[in-house]
Amino acid sequence: MSFLHLLARATRTRVPPLSTFHSVVHRNSGGCALLLPPAHATAANTTNNNNRRAFSTMQAVDFVSPEVGLDEDSLALLQTAQSFAKNELEPNAAAWDRDHFFPEDQLRALAEYGFAGLFVRGEHGGTELTRHDGAVIFEALSGGCTSTTAYLTIHNMCASMVDKFGNDDIRARLLPKLCSMESFASYCLTEPGSGSDAASLSTKAVRDGDHYVLNGSKAFISGGGRSDVCVFAALVGVCVCVCVCV
Repeated sequence: MSFLHLLARATRTRVPPLSTFHSVVHRNSGGCALLLPPAHATAANTTNNNNRRAFSTMQAVDFVSPEVGLDEDSLALLQTAQSFAKNELEPNAAAWDRDHFFPEDQLRALAEYGFAGLFVRGEHGGTELTRHDGAVIFEALSGGCTSTTAYLTIHNMCASMVDKFGNDDIRARLLPKLCSMESFASYCLTEPGSGSDAASLSTKAVRDGDHYVLNGSKAFISGGGRSDVCVFAALVGVCVCVCVCV
């Protein structure tokens, strides 16, 4: 079922088949894109007249603004992320994609706002925000550059895993540089033979004295060509565990 028809169900609006609409979009006051009815529809065509009436009813639907429901702190985070996306990410996004460019300077600028250690405890430079706050920030930043924001979510996931599962030595050694983005992190799950199915991965970590020997292959690792810290998903015995490689 399409988004258009799900919306119709929620608003009790009759919506014609999607084939009667063009792929041109109209943005309402809330910024949501809606499909426009075909320009060639004529008043003599009863079906298209009904379609237009249904569409005009849908245009009256007020879509939720990203600001709705946010407290003062979350609203400030949203506005900061939106401003950064508009001024620093959006003007460069197309060129970065075209040139396969990894924007280290912009990512480190985001770290200065605390956006590189969102879910990390404060003792090592983390921001200690909630997952909801993270969602607000990532949604806003993705409006400027989706791929850069996607990497930022991965870096934050890695930092939070180090903070949650690392011992005191690992946390003290890695987290300050991860939170400032002096170091970049990647999460290594995907494998050539199993994709991103964690239950089917074959990479193994075998204990050898006071460390582990990692053996396997990974693929499609976001930031993998640049990252300083890699968090691997690997089998330790029969369990899927996380290993940190620096």
